[in-house]
Amino acid sequence: KISYNELRDRGALFAGALKKQGVNKGDRVIIYMPMIPEAAIAMLACGRIGAVHSVVFGGFAANELASRIDDSKAKLIVSASCGYEPGRTVHYKPLVNKALELASHKPDKCIIFQREKDKAELNPAMDITWEDSLKDVKPAECEKMNANDYAYILYTSGTTGLPKGIVRDI
Repeated sequence: KISYNELRDRGALFAGALKKQGVNKGDRVIIYMPMIPEAAIAMLACGRIGAVHSVVFGGFAANELASRIDDSKAKLIVSASCGYEPGRTVHYKPLVNKALELASHKPDKCIIFQREKDKAELNPAMDITWEDSLKDVKPAECEKMNANDYAYILYTSGTTGLPKGIVRDI
């Protein structure tokens, strides 16, 4: 269980972590995570600082993730080491690595939430753990936004060609 206040505080703290990594109002952030509290925290953190987030379905393979990286020109990726599904573990980090190889656009950093049972091997030049991203960070204040500022990008599935990004405002 997470209370409203805890969620607000954790979102504000992670927003500070995003700012520490150079994410500012209008920058794009891809969230490629399983359905864990940190996914919601990352979305709220982006909204708090005015970063435009795009949640990419964890079932997508590397090439689908790469197309969304290229289209959004994401500055940063937030992911997890893995996700648990009935009967299998989906290892996200190798998919992120392959997507980064395939993508023409290269994000600056990846913040990786390490799951306790299945930790991923990280590249120190590109990756930072969720926990390390929060070190020496102060909660970020809310960014002033206009009603028509972008909040998130929602992509079509791409079954008829390239996925199309629909940008939604606040």
